[in-house]
Amino acid sequence: MHTAELDDGEFDQIRRYEDFATIDWIQDSILERNRRIRATKDSYAPRRGPRGEVTLDWLWSHVKKAADTGQNWFVVSLVGVCIGINAAIISIVSEWLSDIKMGYCSDGWWLNQQFCCWEIEGDEVDGCDSWHTWSTVTLARWFIFILFAATFAFIASHLVRSLAKYAAGSGISEIKCILAGFVMQGFLGFATFFIKSITLPMVIASGLSVGKEGPSVHVACCIGSLVAGMFSRFRQSQSKMREIVTAASAAGVAVAFGSPIGGVLFSIEEMSHTFSIKTMWRSFFCALMATFTLSAMNPFRTGKLVLFQVTYDRDWHFFEIIFFVILGIFGGLYGAFVVKFNLQVAAFRRKHLANHGVAEAVTLATLTAMIGYFNRFLRIDMTSSMAILFRECEGGGNVHNLCQTPAQWRISNSLLLATIIRIGLVVITYGCKVPAGIFVPSMAIGATFGRMVGIMVKAMYRAYPQSGIFKFCTPDVPCITPGTYAFLGAAAALSGVMRITVTVVVIMFELTGALTYILPTMIVLLVTKAVGDFLGTNGIADEMIRFNGFPFLEKEDHAYNVSVSTVMRKDLHTLMDRGMHVDDVEAILSSTDVKGFPIVSADGSSTLVGYIDRTELRFVLDRARKTRRLSSDTVCLFSKQDDHDDLDLEPGASFGLEEEVSEEFFEITTSDEGLKFWPWVNQTPMTVSPQLPLEIVMQLFKRMGPRVILVEDHGVLSGLVTVKDVLKFIATEKPDHGPSFDERGGLDGLLEEVWTWATDIIYRIVWWGRRILRR
Repeated sequence: MHTAELDDGEFDQIRRYEDFATIDWIQDSILERNRRIRATKDSYAPRRGPRGEVTLDWLWSHVKKAADTGQNWFVVSLVGVCIGINAAIISIVSEWLSDIKMGYCSDGWWLNQQFCCWEIEGDEVDGCDSWHTWSTVTLARWFIFILFAATFAFIASHLVRSLAKYAAGSGISEIKCILAGFVMQGFLGFATFFIKSITLPMVIASGLSVGKEGPSVHVACCIGSLVAGMFSRFRQSQSKMREIVTAASAAGVAVAFGSPIGGVLFSIEEMSHTFSIKTMWRSFFCALMATFTLSAMNPFRTGKLVLFQVTYDRDWHFFEIIFFVILGIFGGLYGAFVVKFNLQVAAFRRKHLANHGVAEAVTLATLTAMIGYFNRFLRIDMTSSMAILFRECEGGGNVHNLCQTPAQWRISNSLLLATIIRIGLVVITYGCKVPAGIFVPSMAIGATFGRMVGIMVKAMYRAYPQSGIFKFCTPDVPCITPGTYAFLGAAAALSGVMRITVTVVVIMFELTGALTYILPTMIVLLVTKAVGDFLGTNGIADEMIRFNGFPFLEKEDHAYNVSVSTVMRKDLHTLMDRGMHVDDVEAILSSTDVKGFPIVSADGSSTLVGYIDRTELRFVLDRARKTRRLSSDTVCLFSKQDDHDDLDLEPGASFGLEEEVSEEFFEITTSDEGLKFWPWVNQTPMTVSPQLPLEIVMQLFKRMGPRVILVEDHGVLSGLVTVKDVLKFIATEKPDHGPSFDERGGLDGLLEEVWTWATDIIYRIVWWGRRILRR
């Protein structure tokens, strides 16, 4: 329990957190409360002089109070600045490594293609005299392109496997669990941060169908944890550390998309179970500092925060809603397809490729480079591809003949092929043992599909300009803007695979700066959400949490129609409040691996007395041995035996012993009466009745965050329940809370449902029509 009471060095030797431990947020809140009370007492201790004059003690106490108040904002600012600097460096290195596959700059090897040919406007810079391709022979250029891609993938995957296993993957699933109280030692450590920062540009440059936005969130959270860990206030408090990590996750999305408000909404909608107003402000400030730093460093040489920032100045037409709905349907179907088959690939990878991560990454990079080189939209990196696809045709947007009418069908075929190939590559690549995100690949897929739809709609307008559907178009003004379809398609695909809506609307708005397209974006995302809900699709981050078996409860509430007595553990390891000896406690500790022990009365009635953590039980035993010689028959006291005990403390005062557990205190603790454990016993653990519905218990876990909830019936201990017990019940019993897509029969069942739904609507229309005619 009260971990901060204990000597840090000794306690760390005992605790040895394993990867899958959880934090008890209630106990952490109690410790934080006691720190605040103690700090308040200390701040009011110094008084003015006898005549009211200012004393040094009084002045120092107020300076210290002001410093403590400003420390939170200083840490948040420092985290934001570090995240912005890191993001800028990663962006610059990623651009250089991506271009080095095609050639080099004669003016300076450290310049990428854009900076080397800074005087050339647009993206067609092959004619720049300073930029030299590796060869003039197509076959040789193709081979060098593949060689660089495979080399980058090999270095990245080898570093991850050798030095930081947690640097692989996106990291968003794990961070969601960490913010919920899940402990993964090293996941936010320096090794993970350093290796992921180095390998992420290599992975992007290798051409693998993965993005840097998801890993950017992980890197940002590592920075937040490392920076905050340098200050004792955050190091000692898990709740304060959670606030910093949450703010860092918002800043990670902010620098990835140039969207500070979108980053804050992402941390609310996707990352955190509980989100206070205080955390929201700190997240916003951290995201603001990060984006300001990124803007000041100006990594894209445009003065903008992201490479594909565009502005749409033309309005949309109501008839386009038909095509917006098509994009929304595509986003929902894409999300369902990728989530379903990526999980199957993940299961295959776990079973057959667990020890071949490097070979897998090199093979995928080689395959992607071999295929992608011959498609103009697959050859360049995904961010640059979106920058091209989002543009309007006017004002330099005719890159790769995107706006040429004679080439429109050839371009459409190329876009369709890029969409299909990229979907397949994302399915098999996401989850391999390199830093890998799915944000930008999904957006790139949606952008290619959306641009294809936009080109087709524009072709329809040119073929039938007098059609009734186009009568609202203004003459001599372009009616269709294909770039907006790419923009909306990107939003649909991102929403479909991540299952987030409001965040995507704000991110896309901040990307374009155009209020005009907020309504179309909302329409597209609502259709995407409706399709995803109909297919029973969960976000890929939630599915990976479930696939990896992390103890994480979903945000959605379901009705399970069972009480907590169905789920609770009944075979418990308990301690009696008196009558036990040291050798009895040692035997229980050696024969069990549970995290804590309920304490019951020794009179045989099993009345609940309290709860003690395993780590504190072991700490008191070891510390008592150092302080005073213990025998195996020393009595262990887990409850107060006398109201006039030497350790007679006010309620909660025992918590104030943290960081002050002296040798004299343990001399009193190990008196002739026995070894007194009761100052460390939680005498008011969270308890519920066996008849309480399981849904209420799940709400307690999600909102209060206890590690364990004890079940008592009229004061008698009946059992206990943890998050893992609830998840095990859901996984094994599969209570009815809505069938999944597979349970409804897959595609055949879907078609049958649609047919039944359509015929029912037709029948109702005909029936109502007959009634009206009869009248």
